[in-house]
Amino acid sequence: MSEANVVHRTRSETHVLTSSTTPLLLDTLVNPLILDNTVPYLPVSSLLNLALASKAFRYLLYNTPRVFRHLDLTRVKTARFDVDKRDQGQTWHNVELDDYLTEDDFYSGPLRGVFSTLKRRDLLRDVQTLVLDGLSVTAELCNDIINDPTYSVRILSIRDVKNLNHGKLRGALQYACRGSRPEGAPRLKALYVFGAKDSSLPDHPSANSSSISAEWNQKSQHALTTSLKHEGDAWWSKRGRMISRPIPEDWANCLLACEGIIAFDAVLCQGPRHRSSPVFGTTPLRAMCGPAVATYAVPPCAGCGKCPEGPTVPSLDFTRQAVPLLAPPPLVSSSVRAATTPRGPAMAFVPRCVDCLRERYCLSCNKWWCEACYTVPGSNRPGGADSVVIVDEDGSVASFAIEPEFLNAKAKARVSRSCWECGMNCDSCISKTQKSCRKCCSGYCLVHNEGSCTKFGASRADGD
Repeated sequence: MSEANVVHRTRSETHVLTSSTTPLLLDTLVNPLILDNTVPYLPVSSLLNLALASKAFRYLLYNTPRVFRHLDLTRVKTARFDVDKRDQGQTWHNVELDDYLTEDDFYSGPLRGVFSTLKRRDLLRDVQTLVLDGLSVTAELCNDIINDPTYSVRILSIRDVKNLNHGKLRGALQYACRGSRPEGAPRLKALYVFGAKDSSLPDHPSANSSSISAEWNQKSQHALTTSLKHEGDAWWSKRGRMISRPIPEDWANCLLACEGIIAFDAVLCQGPRHRSSPVFGTTPLRAMCGPAVATYAVPPCAGCGKCPEGPTVPSLDFTRQAVPLLAPPPLVSSSVRAATTPRGPAMAFVPRCVDCLRERYCLSCNKWWCEACYTVPGSNRPGGADSVVIVDEDGSVASFAIEPEFLNAKAKARVSRSCWECGMNCDSCISKTQKSCRKCCSGYCLVHNEGSCTKFGASRADGD
């Protein structure tokens, strides 16, 4: 639900804004509800150009709260760090300042210049959602946004940024979420850092009113097309790998330290093999490890229809369960509730890391089996023992080793690799894609074998 900020103005201020000489657009934007639901769709350049149209527009945009609440700097040219590889940064070279220029000043110079301009115009304090995807962002700049009281950023998006030291960023986050932090700190409540940045519209100049209108219409048409094509959010409606890049264990420890304070666009895996899981030790697993970030969203177990830690279900109350932030960041609100609420069809899912799905997950149909329903042959044996201990009546103890063939005799593999490109698949998926030629009896894959067909083929079961 969108949030509207009602601004109460005096009679003289309203008369200035709604005089008979003002254009029709200004009469429409004076309504706070229309203004709050319109300006987030406009780029910063359009807002600044609109403020130059007249004193009335300038007063409306610069003196109305929440106009610059959602600030997307990805399309601002002055915020970009464009250094040609051929000049190796010589365009930034200054003989007088070069000896005093730090690495942070060099890489975050464009963004700090934009922030300085916003602070000088007293607009930085109104920014609650800040999108810096793809720009040059340093860990020192992120530390200022997170811990500096002059910033009021609640949602920060730094996906696919450049020149970011992730170790220093994790240190800034853990310091902000320390146990001795001041009351109400940190102001940051949501951080987008693991996903890929959203595709944006191509840049085009907006020097006059006609180009502003064209940019407005293009932005509105793009938003309408996106909303009509929206088929559901990641994690809630899609299944499979949600985060393509590998995430180091240090980030998992950072998410654990920020749990309940700062939300991320990823969650921790709650499988029973992790010591940070609430169901740790409930299943006989010998492999124990620390926290890990979940990179897969899978449906409930194909065997029992649930999982040891319990699936994440769509609910209005997300305070009791850790849910990931959904991309893109919300436009008309800067709350974690709006950033985590699915905007389309939502189904229960189980967030898991790749190690908790190994040898028990089908890459084709996303079907998997939990620890209670299936034990990987040759790895996690019942009871975690490889031998049987027998105590005689006289107190003597005898130990007999169990042969691996005996242990694996009753444990049948749920998934197997029949095609290198297909990966690990279940039997039903293999029977649909893997065929054997009736003429030469050699096997082939219908998906990855170029020119293959079912004319001379038989299923693997029929071939056997």
